[in-house]
Amino acid sequence: MEINNTVKKEKDFLKNAYKRETLKKKLFVTALIPIALILAAGSISFGSAEIGFSDSYRALIAKTGLLQNDLSFGTELIIWKLRLPRIIMGLVSGIALGSSGAVMQVILKNPLSDPYMLGIASAAGFGASLAIITGIGVIGGSFLIIGNAFLFSLIASALILLLSGKNGSSPEKMILTGLALLFFFQAMTTLIQYFGDSEAVKASVFWTVGDLGKAGWMKIGAVIPVVAAGTIYLMAKTKDLNIINTGDSSAKSLGVNPRKTRIRIMTVSSLMVASIVSFTGTIGFIGLVAPHIVRMITGNDNRILVPASGLTGGILLVISDTIARSIVPSIILPVGAVTAFLGVPLFLWLIMNKRVS
Repeated sequence: MEINNTVKKEKDFLKNAYKRETLKKKLFVTALIPIALILAAGSISFGSAEIGFSDSYRALIAKTGLLQNDLSFGTELIIWKLRLPRIIMGLVSGIALGSSGAVMQVILKNPLSDPYMLGIASAAGFGASLAIITGIGVIGGSFLIIGNAFLFSLIASALILLLSGKNGSSPEKMILTGLALLFFFQAMTTLIQYFGDSEAVKASVFWTVGDLGKAGWMKIGAVIPVVAAGTIYLMAKTKDLNIINTGDSSAKSLGVNPRKTRIRIMTVSSLMVASIVSFTGTIGFIGLVAPHIVRMITGNDNRILVPASGLTGGILLVISDTIARSIVPSIILPVGAVTAFLGVPLFLWLIMNKRVS
């Protein structure tokens, strides 16, 4: 009887400890939401044009009609047409890249995986360069470059799924197929640029560097539904990802088909990344570093890891964009360069402290 009571106490202790740990992780994810919103709100007043906090928020509130607009047209233009769209695009892009990076590291069983490792960004760069240098595209007008970038991103994603899916879509096949496509599209882009006009080549190179300055309200309206639907789907599949973490054999015995799950998650992740890259260019390191930062704090439970990585990605990208807009007076740096400068030392620190595994 005494032994049974001891066992029961130990079970209750472990159960309560698990509940406390799970609650802490959920609170961490919940806390990231206001942190992201506060940082986004605070970054509005930073930029090459000096606009104070009070004027920034007066411009925001005046647009709703709750406050009389006595600010200059230039101030309103900077806040609503330039800064606010890029901040919102930064949050959305960071969420997409962070959550996609987290699931790719799981399904590819590679801690160095990120949304750009599989050649999606290089394919988008080729599509954009093709439109800029030759004028060839599937859609005309102002969406010529974006349409081409999105199309070739989807082509790269489809090729990865098609080629790696033969005789089983193992993580190794996906990675090798993605790397092959990455180098192929990079070579094609270089070839087009070699024969292009110098100004067009310059424009194509600038496009490939990640930049939130391309953001606009119409583009945000096109991206948000894709990212929102994709993120919800990925979060719904986190239990399956936890099961896949135990190994393919164990996953099959528990009723999860690893091959189908990988293909579906890869399809959704690729669609999210393709939609982002088409509008912003390549913004590196967010999808690689954000999951490792979260994993260091919360562990490997994908139910926490995926949403937290998305929010952390949004926070990192908003901070990077704020630095890009304010570090050099009267010049806005490409945010892709800033994320690389911040991401490289951070990732090296994670490696040196054995946080990457």
